[in-house]
Amino acid sequence: MFNKILIANRGEIACRVIKTARKMGIGTVAIYSDADKNALHVSMADESVHIGPPPANQSYIVIDKVMDAIRQSGAQAVHPGYGFLSENSKFAEALEAEGVAFVGPPVRAIESMGDKITSKKIAQEAGVSTVPGYMGLIEDAEEAVKISNEVGYPVMIKASAGGGGKGMRIAWNDEEAREGFQSSKNEAANSFGDDRIFIEKFVTQPRHIEIQVLCDSHGNGIYLGERECSIQRRNQKVVEEAPSPFLDEATRKAMGEQAVALAKAVDYASAGTVEFIVDGEKNFYFLEMNTRLQVEHPVTELITGVDLVEQMIRVAAGEKLSITQDDVTLTGWAIENRLYAEDPYRGFLPSIGRLTRYRPPQEIASGPLLVNDKWQGEAPEGEAAVRNDTGVYEGGEISMYYDPMIAKLCTWAPTREQAIEAMRVALDSFEVEGIGHNLPFLSAVMDHPKFVSGDMTTAFIAEEYPDGFEGVELPEADLRRIAASCAAMHRVAEIRRTRVSGRMDNHERKVGSDWVVTLQGQEYAVEIDADRDGSTVTFSDGTTMRVTSDWTPGDHLAVLDVDGSPLVLKVGKISGGFRIRNRGADLKVHVRTTRQAELARMMPEKLPPDTSKMLLCPMPGLIVKIDVEVGQEVQEGQALCTVEAMKMENILRAEKKGVVSKVNAGPGDNLAVDDVIIEFE
Repeated sequence: MFNKILIANRGEIACRVIKTARKMGIGTVAIYSDADKNALHVSMADESVHIGPPPANQSYIVIDKVMDAIRQSGAQAVHPGYGFLSENSKFAEALEAEGVAFVGPPVRAIESMGDKITSKKIAQEAGVSTVPGYMGLIEDAEEAVKISNEVGYPVMIKASAGGGGKGMRIAWNDEEAREGFQSSKNEAANSFGDDRIFIEKFVTQPRHIEIQVLCDSHGNGIYLGERECSIQRRNQKVVEEAPSPFLDEATRKAMGEQAVALAKAVDYASAGTVEFIVDGEKNFYFLEMNTRLQVEHPVTELITGVDLVEQMIRVAAGEKLSITQDDVTLTGWAIENRLYAEDPYRGFLPSIGRLTRYRPPQEIASGPLLVNDKWQGEAPEGEAAVRNDTGVYEGGEISMYYDPMIAKLCTWAPTREQAIEAMRVALDSFEVEGIGHNLPFLSAVMDHPKFVSGDMTTAFIAEEYPDGFEGVELPEADLRRIAASCAAMHRVAEIRRTRVSGRMDNHERKVGSDWVVTLQGQEYAVEIDADRDGSTVTFSDGTTMRVTSDWTPGDHLAVLDVDGSPLVLKVGKISGGFRIRNRGADLKVHVRTTRQAELARMMPEKLPPDTSKMLLCPMPGLIVKIDVEVGQEVQEGQALCTVEAMKMENILRAEKKGVVSKVNAGPGDNLAVDDVIIEFE
């Protein structure tokens, strides 16, 4: 076994690999750019080596710099994580030439499976079902349009060396094929240094389901069930679960066996993932094989008890797999939510800045138990596990140079319903401040009827949130629970204020029992009867709720019990009440006396400023190009400019017809959120 491993990556996945290496007694080496000198993975590793400036193409994906770090540290093996150099065959070759073990598959497997065109041909030869498409390389946009018409719209335009949603576009007509080809080509060149593009038929109403495989260099190969990854945004996964609520045992077995057959066809040795599109009739088609560890690997670990990182390291050290297909048992259900630094209220555009508050929910170790690779049982009935894989910390910065993922929050429970409920509570308990993030959206998905039923496709977000995410309207029952809780919390805060030291004699203020709570456009008159153990809140219609909690004023998280059911609220202070966040809703809750409520009803509503004649920058980013000029008339939907942020190009379009009166920015300009790019007459 190795004594020292270098992790050729950063962030969450680097921290994940370090944890397993530490468990195995293996020393670790981190690499870091200027932007990551204070990063979590650097402090967790036993050693660290600086490799260059912030941009990845000047540091993390420069093979010579990583090789220098390996020589400096004396590492015997390299784990590449995912992204960056993880599927770069030249990097694997460089390691082999240096006599350093690559914790990943052989070069031939990376080359054949990493190239989507070659992998499809091999899959067809191995008897794996594939999607119709054009396998050759495409030279220009006009050829892309011609091929798209031959294949038949809609089509998927993909970077041959792509992954993680980069260099991918769906086109429904000639214009979108033309635009999509160029954007995919640009993103592919920037992210992978390879701008080759191919086109395939886009299967409508598809599910994205992938099979985890594990092979050694002695000819052994197994599959560890599937992962449902259908909830995606811009072709990037947001929510994953294992197993899939859609597959039956026969389909699972067929997909698994085909996945292993494909892996063996290229002498695969390591952990890998074979991705499939599955239609409503459970017909499945090969998409691609990722010759690396997947972002969503924790859900497989939670239902199988197999540490995939450990298995990768052991395979790289030449060991045989210690488990067979018969040893693989899927126990319980696991769900993963990806927490991204992106603002769901601004079309999920990237957000950067400092994490002024970062408090994940407490991790709970539970779930399936594997000891010495043999099943020893499972967690007690009803108990849930919580796992948070992260690479950030409170006070750290989210950089514009790298992927916007902050953490992967996972839950495991004996049933899918319990795993979902555990995830709801975990999301409610997750405190993140200082940047835009998608916690509210994830909470909304966990409550969405389509997700709860398991009846979703890769079009889930586009279909259910066609106009973007605008927050959640909570049902009446939830509003009442929050109103009762806030009334009880407000009373606690008021009592604390009456007990301030140094007050004058005969100036004691008594806290009343009658209050009016307003939230989400609703108003509730309540009466509070408090005792040592909690408060009984009575509504004007006579219904009551019993609220107990150890919340004290100033706490950002309130864990309450309302009529015997738990309620977790994120709490912020506003004038006359609280800012409450729960289940995807962001509420201003005012708690007033009866007289204050009467006066508040007379107050005029403050209107936001009119920005209808301006194009505002929706994210911090770099202007790539401006498509219009002063005096030009633009039509609804016309491209105005392109902004690049976090490795993604975003085309900003006109919302309505107008004439450009002023252009305030040009290519190469760095802009902040809400900077005015273009003004209209």
